[in-house]
Amino acid sequence: MRTSRDRWVATGLDLLAADGPDAVRIEVLAQRLGVTRGGFYRQFGGRRELVEAMLDTWERRSIDDVRTRVEAEGGDAARKARRAGMLTFSPELLPLDLAVREWARRDPGVAERLRRVDNRRMDYLRELISTTSDDADDVEARALLAFSLVIGNHLIAADHPAGGRSRALRNATRLILG
Repeated sequence: MRTSRDRWVATGLDLLAADGPDAVRIEVLAQRLGVTRGGFYRQFGGRRELVEAMLDTWERRSIDDVRTRVEAEGGDAARKARRAGMLTFSPELLPLDLAVREWARRDPGVAERLRRVDNRRMDYLRELISTTSDDADDVEARALLAFSLVIGNHLIAADHPAGGRSRALRNATRLILG
């Protein structure tokens, strides 16, 4: 039985999240899947094609799937923005997002993909926030602050006094989104 393209991509994403882009090698993937390298070449023309499929999957999961779920759950703009942030940077997606961000520092093609994904995320935040504000500068500032908060939260190692980080995040979100 052939190993599906989706299994190769999923295994590549797991390796990327755990060990970084240098770990995403055909031999390693084949070993993880318990198949030969030949199976890879029946699904992909080379590593670059696999990488594109991985980035396509990451983009779909972190943008399209999140937005579909948020919109289906409904609520006001602030609730949707909070929920989108929670889903986007969930324990399942966060390691992958952080790995892509690190990878983008060294690979211009990945950096361009990250820019596109972040632009789509910002566009969604702008759309949500603009339902509560007509001031374009206010919308842009609040969208930037909200996005910076969810990304920065995972990069800042500071301790927080009484109430801890989760309380500080709730309060910051309330200040930004209302």
